[in-house]
Amino acid sequence: MSDAPSILSPPRAGRRRPTLPISEQVTGRLRQRIANGEWTTGDRLPGERQLAEDMGVSRVSVRAALQTLKTQGFLASVQGGGTRLVATAPEIETGLTELIRKKADNLHDLADVRIALETWAAGKAAERASAHDVAEIGQRLAAMEAAPRSLYDEGGTDATLAQMDIRFHLAIGRAAHSPVYLHILGVIRDTLLQMLRFHRYELFIAPEDDDQVMAHHRAVYRAIATHDAAAARAAMHHHLTWVLEQYNRV
Repeated sequence: MSDAPSILSPPRAGRRRPTLPISEQVTGRLRQRIANGEWTTGDRLPGERQLAEDMGVSRVSVRAALQTLKTQGFLASVQGGGTRLVATAPEIETGLTELIRKKADNLHDLADVRIALETWAAGKAAERASAHDVAEIGQRLAAMEAAPRSLYDEGGTDATLAQMDIRFHLAIGRAAHSPVYLHILGVIRDTLLQMLRFHRYELFIAPEDDDQVMAHHRAVYRAIATHDAAAARAAMHHHLTWVLEQYNRV
């Protein structure tokens, strides 16, 4: 049998893995926070000083990490200072979005996949949500309920109804407290936003459609707030199955 070390084996005595430079460690930690859904596409990141304090590193290291993430296509500079999130996984997102553009069946498949993923997440959120998580989901729901009719017109940036919708679903994802699920969301998040734009500005254009969506969202929120996992799964499944059924209208 070969005595070559396995990648799963612990390091041999006397051998230590090389330590990454601080700036690269910060880059990795920021990328993980992006993957975990802490920031939504279009969100402005905290300033260098706050990030440095949060992570216990120097502003120089944070500045270098932010520059790396800009080069990789995750962040962009904001006029007047600061940075915002422009993508979660640019290369994967571009490919998936292109698939959807080329064939409507792919959008249908994505809607079908959402039923499985988000039904599971809603149940876990009901089981695991903290008071803070429930409050955040409630705030995202309230923002949609208070949205003026002007937001139903596509063309806004962070304040469109589609952006509010995805923030509601992302808040549920964070409440599930599953790094695996948050990573999956990080990969497909921008594509989901494109999907929700289609829903909000082309598919659900009648007032009664929007009333249905909001009623579904309220049912999901109530189930999570009362920590009723079965009801949360049922409410999310009902909502997304209804969405899938609306595809037959187009």
